Amino acid sequence: MIKERKRGNLYVISGPSGCGKNSIIQELLKRQSNLWLSISCTSREKRLNEVNGKDYYFLSKDEFERKIKNNEFLEYALYADNYYGTPKEIIEKHLDAGEDVILEIEIMGALKIKKILPETLFIFILPPSMKELRKRLEGRGSESKSTIDKRFRKAYEEINSINDYNYVVVNDEISNAVEKICAILISEKCRVDRIESLDIDNVEEEIHETLINKN
Repeated sequence: MIKERKRGNLYVISGPSGCGKNSIIQELLKRQSNLWLSISCTSREKRLNEVNGKDYYFLSKDEFERKIKNNEFLEYALYADNYYGTPKEIIEKHLDAGEDVILEIEIMGALKIKKILPETLFIFILPPSMKELRKRLEGRGSESKSTIDKRFRKAYEEINSINDYNYVVVNDEISNAVEKICAILISEKCRVDRIESLDIDNVEEEIHETLINKN
């Protein structure tokens, strides 16, 4: 009766450092079998505990720049003399296969994607308060006070971009935040523009048969 559009949805998840994006996404992947998390490319050196194809796709700078010239990225940026980018072809492959794709990227990259793929759904993760965000950043125990101060100031700037997103989810507790995002994923599947075709004649026949059987 109703035939849904096969192509999957693209979701961008952003938020300030310390808001818990990664933890939320990992829990989402456990709960949603049709989700695929995109892996970014980078030209920086692979760290000891990192795995190519899992943490990043590690490319040489020349290879990365060649891909830029060939328009192989949805978006890319140069940070601290290293490139970071979102590969286009593999994302399209998963979307065409009917899988929903999640991108965890920073806000400038998200805004670039919004310009070229406006149908993308954008979800912004907020901490319950700035006080709690500061506490989470300090609780990592892996960064200096100056680095934490820098991340904290940047968080204020990033939160000002919230109006560019479709949804906002407060991560007061991970399970609650994940439940809300699962609800978003379900509701997006029910949108009218997700319907590829609707067999009206068949609907009328079913209604007619139901009325006859009741009588």
